Parts: sequence; structure tokens; C-alpha cells
Amino acid sequence: MGCWQIGGSWGDVPEDTALETLRAAAERGVDFFDTADVYGMGRSEQLIGRFLKEHSEPVFVATKLGRRPDPGWPGNFTLDEMRRHTESSLRNLSVEALDLTQLHCVPTEVLRQGEIFESLRTLRQEGKIRRFGVSVESMEEAQICLEQEGLASLQIIFNIFRQKPIHTLFDQAKAKGVALIVRLPLASGLLSGKFTPETRFAEDDHRNFNRDGQAFNVGETFAGLPFEQGVRAADQIKPLVPHGMTMAQMALRWCLDFDAVSVLIPGAKNPDQVAGNVAASALPPLGAELHQQLERLYEAEVAPHIRGPY
Repeated sequence: MGCWQIGGSWGDVPEDTALETLRAAAERGVDFFDTADVYGMGRSEQLIGRFLKEHSEPVFVATKLGRRPDPGWPGNFTLDEMRRHTESSLRNLSVEALDLTQLHCVPTEVLRQGEIFESLRTLRQEGKIRRFGVSVESMEEAQICLEQEGLASLQIIFNIFRQKPIHTLFDQAKAKGVALIVRLPLASGLLSGKFTPETRFAEDDHRNFNRDGQAFNVGETFAGLPFEQGVRAADQIKPLVPHGMTMAQMALRWCLDFDAVSVLIPGAKNPDQVAGNVAASALPPLGAELHQQLERLYEAEVAPHIRGPY
């Protein structure tokens, strides 16, 4: 389960609803929760921390650092600030060590310089983190990170509308034993098939205020597609959905069909969304013909329109 939604920037999610959503996920077998220190400026981590105190079964929590406004870039990338931000996440989550901390879409040049990875290794040696990974925007960034010793994971945007990783990343990640964490498997909801060109989003929803990359990387919203083009492409997928699946479940199952994928982190704002997402795990793999149809649609109707680093 991705926990951006319960932190903020997806419209209002009351605390009680957020906790009910976390509990519903755990009850359905979800044991991997992904968050970040800037989701609600600590709110998401704190809610997960409250959930962990009441939940007896072991779960894996991945968080991220690098985008906090205090002090902001480039100050965030020093060892001292990374340590301070890590200690803040430890307090928010009420844990002694972070299962996984990930660099949160930091500049490509910072990754290329490499010093930031030495800081992560230092934090691991200090016992504050158990593993480290990187959430990346582009395949170029993924390739840079794969050269780093000790890299446990890469978090990537991957879905029916973002198929480039299949050919540029999957084989190398598998060969190096690096886990691939898939974010935005539903392309910010486009692949639910529920939107129309007239759909409107709340003022504090990133699908409103970042639709064209006004606040952060455009690829984080609708997978970088112009909204209207994304709706048109989604409408073309609807007739392809197999009987017995929702379109969202088919989109999640599509991601799971690739053995390089370690885990999906679809977000959820309520228990019903969790139930629908989890159900995709029990569905049979999609057939080769359907995969080919979706590849052709991506190449013709989607790939030419993607904006931002990819």
C-alpha cells in the first residue's frame, strides 16, 4: 500500500479513515507500506506509527528522504541533514531502525556524484536504517543507481502507460538482485477508467495543482500524460478488460505479470479501495494477446505524449 494519499495532496482523508484503511490493508494480507517524510510533512509516517503500535504482526515499512523544505536543496543532501531527517522519521514511525529508506527523487547530478550513497552507508552502519534504495524519475537515474554497492531497491513509475522499464531496466535489476517497487500503477487513477474529460479534483489534490508539472515533476501526475489524452487512452482500454475484473484490477495484474517487479504500492484513501487493489493479487495472469494489445496501444496512443524525465 502506498501511503501518500493518507498524508496529503490527494484531497482530505480524515485520521480515522486513514487508520481504518491501514487496518483494512493489514487484514487483507498487505505487509508492505510505503511512505515519505514529506507526505503531509510527517502526517503519513505518524499515522503508520500509530498503526504499528496496535498491530502485532510484522510488516515492512519503506520511507523516503530528501525533499523536506528544511533546509531544502542542496542542504538536504549533507550527512548531517540526512541523519536529522532520518531521526525525524524514526520518531514519527516510533521504530528503532528504518526497514528501508529511499532517496526521494533527488537531482540526477546528486546521484551521479555519489557522495549521497556514502551517507546512506554511514546511516546503515550507525544502525538507523537497515537498507537503502532510491525513488527515481527516469531510467537514466535508475542506471546510475544500479552501479552503487549495497543498493537494495529502486522505486519506479511503471504501468500500462509507462512501459519503458520493461526494456531498459528489468533484466539488469534482476541480474543485480535489486528489488523494483512500482509506484503509480494506476497512473494517478487514470487506469481505473472512471475519469472523463470533465472530471474535476479538489484544490489540494495534486491531480489539480500539478496536472502540468506546476509543483513537482510532471511524471508523478497522470504518468506525465496530458489529462485529456490519458482519458482517451483509458477509454480505448475499457473494451479489453477481461470478464470478472475491474479495469483497475487488470492494470494492477498487468504489472504483477512481470517477474522483475517485487511489489506494487497502489495508494488507497479508504478500505474499499484497499479491498479492490488487493484482489488483483489473486487474479490469473493476463494472456499474451492482451499484453500485446496493450503494448501496441501504449506505443501508438501514449508514448508520444509522455512529458518529463522518462
